[in-house]
Amino acid sequence: MRSTARHRRFKLKSEINVVPYIDVMLVLLIIFMVTAPMINKNVDINLPQANAKSLQDKKEPIIVAVDEKGQLFLTLGDSKRQPIDVETMKTKVGAFVRANPEVSVLVAGDRDGKYDGVYQVLADLQQAGVAKVGLMSAPESGSKK
Repeated sequence: MRSTARHRRFKLKSEINVVPYIDVMLVLLIIFMVTAPMINKNVDINLPQANAKSLQDKKEPIIVAVDEKGQLFLTLGDSKRQPIDVETMKTKVGAFVRANPEVSVLVAGDRDGKYDGVYQVLADLQQAGVAKVGLMSAPESGSKK
């Protein structure tokens, strides 16, 4: 009789207590959320060279070139390459595109230059009213890495 009374008082529970597991999971989630943005700040990449066909236009394109120092150069049609500042480039290219909407506008960036220079030119051309912009590249060299 005594053993049955003790058995009733100390009945075993067959449930799993998941509260500690949830706490550990939330702590790990917070740790991963904090450390994930810090893992890859800079990634070195080698962009592939394209073997794309060149565009065949009837008119000479407008070429905006950005050198490695971020300086801009403009080539309008058959004219020579001229150094230019941002505001003058916006004015000239915007007027030229409004006069000839089918003319191609190309951006050439120096291989050793910063991407920010090319990105800024693209934003400036958009502000100037240029709807379509192409990116220039060098033809693929014969050597493969």
